[in-house]
Amino acid sequence: MSRHQYDLIQCMKQPGKSVGLVCPQCDGKCPICDSFVKPTAKVYICHDCSLGHLYNKCITCSNYLGDNCESGVPAYYCLECVRQEKHREGCPRIVNIGSLKSDMIFRKKKEATKSTNGLLR
Repeated sequence: MSRHQYDLIQCMKQPGKSVGLVCPQCDGKCPICDSFVKPTAKVYICHDCSLGHLYNKCITCSNYLGDNCESGVPAYYCLECVRQEKHREGCPRIVNIGSLKSDMIFRKKKEATKSTNGLLR
C-alpha cells in the first residue's frame, strides 16, 4: 500500500495459495511500504483476488499483465515488513483505484465528450 496515498484500500482477507503478481513498473517494490530494500517473503493473495477479472492485473496498480500473466513477476515483502509481521495481516491487493487516478479518468472522459461534441456541430 502506498504510504503517500492514504485513500487506497487493501483487500485484507485471509491469503490463499495464489502468488501475487506485479507489473514491471512495480517489480521489486514491497506492496505494503513501497520500499525497494531486501525482498524476503513471497506475497500470497486471497481466493477472491486470484479469480475473475482481477487475476491478470497487478496487485498494486491494477495494470494489465496479459492474457496468461506473461508480463507478471511475483511480488515480495521487504525484510522490515516481515520482521514487523505486516505480511501476516491479510491480502495486500489494492481494491480501489484512488482519487488521483479516478480524477484522471474523469478528465479524459470529459475531454473526449468535448471533442466529440465539437465534431458533431
